[in-house]
Amino acid sequence: MRVVVVGATGNVGTSLVRALAADSGVTSIVGVARRLPGWRIDRTDWRQADVATADLTRIFDGADAVVHLAWLFQPTRDPAVTWRANVLGSMRVFRAAAEAGVPALVHASSVGAYSPGPRDRPVDESWPTHGWPGAAYGREKAYVERVLDVFEHDHPAVRVVRMRPGFVFQRAAASEQRRLFAGPLVPRRLFRTGRIPFVPDVPGLRLQVVHADDAAQAYRLAVTEPVRGAFNIAAEPVLDANDLARMVGARTVRVPRGLATAAMAAGWHLRLVPAAPGLLELALRIPVMKTERAREVLGWRPRHSSEEAVRELLDGLREGAGMETAPLAPERAGPVARVRELAAGIGGRP
Repeated sequence: MRVVVVGATGNVGTSLVRALAADSGVTSIVGVARRLPGWRIDRTDWRQADVATADLTRIFDGADAVVHLAWLFQPTRDPAVTWRANVLGSMRVFRAAAEAGVPALVHASSVGAYSPGPRDRPVDESWPTHGWPGAAYGREKAYVERVLDVFEHDHPAVRVVRMRPGFVFQRAAASEQRRLFAGPLVPRRLFRTGRIPFVPDVPGLRLQVVHADDAAQAYRLAVTEPVRGAFNIAAEPVLDANDLARMVGARTVRVPRGLATAAMAAGWHLRLVPAAPGLLELALRIPVMKTERAREVLGWRPRHSSEEAVRELLDGLREGAGMETAPLAPERAGPVARVRELAAGIGGRP
């Protein structure tokens, strides 16, 4: 089996390439990325390509499956750029897969694609995926779901799988996630146990987390097993502010939703944080997902609990951990590195 992984150098992509390389049924892997990595792995060839401009049909030719993971989180201050990469780029990936005659397409959707959900029960994969209009991430993920609806109608012979993971964490992605969501003004030492003074307890904030290696195994199964449709991917337990506070050795402080979103909006408008305020509003509205279908149909079982995945992320944040790929490049310590990050623009394109 020949598998093409688009967005192979990011958080899930690197884990998926490793998982595919360890599968004896996968004979070759093509890793596609905007910037070629220094990282090398068995049976993997690298192709440099931007999904918004490259000739993807040529890259996909002869593939048995294409996994589309590429997604641009920044610049948060220029949504036209992320729309072009994420929505129009996804459309180009799907079109190229059809033109190349690829029999299977696995797409990375997200819990962020779901419409606001009930607070009293989890939802399965049939819950509407219209996103939350106040966040570019939710709008784009939801729009691509509609594009896939049309694609499946027009190409019934293609086996389409939609993966909808929760928050995906691992040690190697810590530096990337600090850059994307916290920014250069948050020092590494803050993540040491006991240094965080408190964790905001915002009503409605619940996190479903999965370790990147476990998410990768779910994607591998979606590639190698004859399945179709959507799969919610998350480990247990669902986390709240009390769980997070316990892990960092802090106390919780109740913060009203309006105050929390206003504070994040102020930080973003003052260019103190890179994450747009709509992301917090989205996180407060997304439903808790049922994961039975992934376990029963895919046969997927996560090896890490959600707490273990968060603890790995925290360890990585303390260490400035990363990998030899452009998205996951490890943190460069010291004031010069932080000045360069500031000069690039908080919330600008990495």
